[in-house]
Amino acid sequence: MMGNQFFCLKLLLAFYLSSCHYVSVAHTENSFLPLKAVNLGNWLVTEGWMKPSLFDGITNKDLLDGTQVQFMSTKLQKYLCAENGGGDVVVANRTKPYGWETFRLWRVNESTFNFRVSHKQFVGLEDENGGSKLVATSDIPTNMETFQIVRNDGDPSRIRIRAPNGLFLQATGETLMTADYEVSTWEDSWEDSDPSVFKMTVLTNTVLKGEYQLTNGYGPDKASKIMRDHWNKYITEDDFKFMSENGLNAVRIPVGWWIAKDPTPPKPFVGGSLAVLDNAFTWAQKHGMKVIVDLHAVQGSQNGQPHSASRDGYREWGESYIPDTVATIDFLAERYANSESLIAIELMNEPQGVNLQSLKSYYQAGYDAVRKHTSSAYVIMSSPLDRDPKVLLPFARGFSGVVMDVHYYNLFSNQFSNMNVQQNIDYIKNHRASELASLTTSNGPLTFVGEWSGDWKVRGASKKDFQKFTQAQVKVYSRATFGWAYWAYKGDSNYWNLKWMIENNYFKF
Repeated sequence: MMGNQFFCLKLLLAFYLSSCHYVSVAHTENSFLPLKAVNLGNWLVTEGWMKPSLFDGITNKDLLDGTQVQFMSTKLQKYLCAENGGGDVVVANRTKPYGWETFRLWRVNESTFNFRVSHKQFVGLEDENGGSKLVATSDIPTNMETFQIVRNDGDPSRIRIRAPNGLFLQATGETLMTADYEVSTWEDSWEDSDPSVFKMTVLTNTVLKGEYQLTNGYGPDKASKIMRDHWNKYITEDDFKFMSENGLNAVRIPVGWWIAKDPTPPKPFVGGSLAVLDNAFTWAQKHGMKVIVDLHAVQGSQNGQPHSASRDGYREWGESYIPDTVATIDFLAERYANSESLIAIELMNEPQGVNLQSLKSYYQAGYDAVRKHTSSAYVIMSSPLDRDPKVLLPFARGFSGVVMDVHYYNLFSNQFSNMNVQQNIDYIKNHRASELASLTTSNGPLTFVGEWSGDWKVRGASKKDFQKFTQAQVKVYSRATFGWAYWAYKGDSNYWNLKWMIENNYFKF
C-alpha cells in the first residue's frame, strides 16, 4: 500500500513539475507580446526601390521582365496592336496606344524577349512552315514566340525586331504585320520611311524591380555572385545586436517560395538564401530576439507586385498553386519548428485580387502544415488588400494560435494627398485606432500591424513633424495584441530606414 501511495505521489509531483514547466514556457513566449519588430525587407526578397544600385550592372536594364512597351511603325505612324487583346493577328493601325497596344516583356537574355499581350498570350509567327504573319495566339512562349530587339546606337528608342526566322518585322500595311524583311549592312538605314523601323516607348512607371527581374537580368553567370554579396552585407549579426540593444524584440523576415528548393531553385533564382535564413535564426537566438518567417513571394504571385517576385505584373496564384504553396510552408515549419527563436510563420503576404474561398482553403491547409510540426508557433494570416480587413475574422476564429496581419501606410491612396501634418496624425488616432479595435475581439485572433512606416505624402515636414507622426503610430499600433513591425530596417530612403530613424532620433518607442 505504501508503495502505491509513494508511486501516486511521484506521479502527482511529475505532473505538477511538468505543469509548472508548461506555464513557464508559455509565459516566457507570451512575454514577448506585443512585439516591437522590424521587417528585414529587401534582404532575401529583392525590392529594387529600396536599393536601386543592385540593378546598375544589368545591360538594357530598362527592358527587364514585365516592362511594358509600345511599338509605333515610323512609316505608318501607327501602333502595333494585338487584335482583341490576344487570340488573333497583330496589326499596325492604332493612332493611340492603350491596353491592346501594350506588350509585356519576358526577358530571355539582354536583347531577346517574348512579348505578352493583354489576355496573356504571346506574340509569335503564324506557324513553323514558313509562315511570316504575326499573331498573338500561344499560351506558352516557344522559339516561335522569341524575338530580338535591335536598338539604334544613336537613338535606342528606334528599333528593329528580328523574328525567329532570322528576318525582321515590317508593317506592310495597317492590317498585316509580317516577318520577311531583310536588312543588310550596306542598307542599314534608320529612316522613318523604312517599314522595319519602329519607335519603342518604354512605360517607365511599369518597370518592375523584384527578385525575378534582378536574377534574370544578370543571368546565371552573374546573378549568383550578386545575390550572395548582397545577402552577406545587407544584414549582419551586428544589425541584430543593434536591434536588440535599441528595444526591438523580433524581426519579420520576408522569404520567397524558391527558398524551399535551395540550393538549386528553379531559374532564374539562385541558391544560398536558406543558409542566410539559418544565420538569422542563430543571430536572433544569440541576441534574445524572435523571428517571424513571412512567405512574401508565392509561386505564381499573389498580387502582381515586384515584392512578390512577379515576372510580369500579372497575378497568377490561385487554386492550382495551393499544393506547392503549402509545401513551402511545410518545409519552413519543419526546418524551424524546434528553434527557440521561431515565434510565427506568416502564410502569405498581402494577397490581392485572389479568390476568397481559395485563400481560405490555402490558409486552412497552411495552418495544418504548421501545426503538424509545432503547436506553439503562431500562424499569421494576412488580410486581402482589396477587401475589408474584417472579412476573414469569422474564419480565423475557428483556429487557435492565429494572428491577423494588417498593413497601414499613409501613402498609397489619393485620400492622403492633401492631408497636412495634423490631419495625418488625426487619421492615425481616429480611423486607424477604431479599425484596429474592431479587429481585436475577445474570441478572435491576435492582431498584428505587420507593416507601417514613417513616410507620408506631406512635403517639407520638419523633424518634429516626423517624430509626432511616428509616435502617434507607435502609440496606436502598440494596441495590436500581437504587436507591430516597422517597414523596414534598412533602405536608401531614410524614412523607410528604421536604423537611420533610430540613430537620428526620429523614432522612439
